[in-house]
Amino acid sequence: MTQIHDKAVGAALLGIGSLVFTYYSIWTLIIPFVDEDHPARVLFPPQWYAIALPVFLLIVGVTSIFGFLSFIMLKSAKKAAKKAT
Repeated sequence: MTQIHDKAVGAALLGIGSLVFTYYSIWTLIIPFVDEDHPARVLFPPQWYAIALPVFLLIVGVTSIFGFLSFIMLKSAKKAAKKAT
């Protein structure tokens, strides 16, 4: 039962990832060469967001990882100090 559920979740995540990759690729590689008044431009935000969004997500991700590591290190240091006394 869980194996079927895992496969369904994996297929859904693969599908979503493929859609996001395709959308972002079209947005960054094709849309800059499309005329400003073309109707396809309505489907995509301004090009500035194509750079700002990944940079923001990268900063949030790296900050979260280092925050988590700092939390774990402080927690283990506190345990070690408590054990030593």
